[in-house]
Amino acid sequence: MPVLVITGTGTEIGKTVTTAAIAAAALAGGRSVAVLKPAQTGVRADEPGDAAEVTRLAGAVTQAELARYPDPLAPATAARRAGRPAVRPADVAEAAGKLAAEHDLVLVEGAGGLLVRFDEEGTTLADAARLLDAPVLVVVQAGLGTLNTTALTAEALRARGLHCPGIVIGSWPTAPGLADRCNVAELPGEAGAPLLGAVPQGAAALPPAGFRAAAPGWLAPELDGTWSAERFAAAHG
Repeated sequence: MPVLVITGTGTEIGKTVTTAAIAAAALAGGRSVAVLKPAQTGVRADEPGDAAEVTRLAGAVTQAELARYPDPLAPATAARRAGRPAVRPADVAEAAGKLAAEHDLVLVEGAGGLLVRFDEEGTTLADAARLLDAPVLVVVQAGLGTLNTTALTAEALRARGLHCPGIVIGSWPTAPGLADRCNVAELPGEAGAPLLGAVPQGAAALPPAGFRAAAPGWLAPELDGTWSAERFAAAHG
């Protein structure tokens, strides 16, 4: 997977920390990594964005950002309000392709969910993934409501002919409830793809060195980690 697109079933569910964990695990395996944020919203020009947060946590990652809009809104809306050009799928594909020529792995982190609009024509991260012919990893929630949003995202991917190699729980609770535990078994069926990891709640607050050391233990071998879905289900299911 020279390019891996990372989306989520919504916003604020752990996409950036999951991206950082994947980057850290790949770096630990000796791979070179770049992270591309097509549209950063809700961050001022002088503030660190999501790509910078991935670098802070994961280490020596090449970071790239195509556009930044100050309002914490969908990219199309934020671009319109800022009076700035919108990001286009072709821009994302071109930038990711250039990074892929120089890195073993390029992680493209979307904003919000899969079908959040980039521009007024309604293009999305899914269109960029299709241009790249890249797999799309889905970051999901653990608790109530996640089965529906996971199924909807998976259906949208299939309808567009996009491959989902798996899903990752972006914030596994410190004290999981009944729904969280039951969903460990239910999520792969709703996604039509395996569970490839669970990032613990609060992982971003770890010191960077601790984050990098722990990250492979949160991810399955398909993502350069050592995590086992079977062991996790036995412990929490």
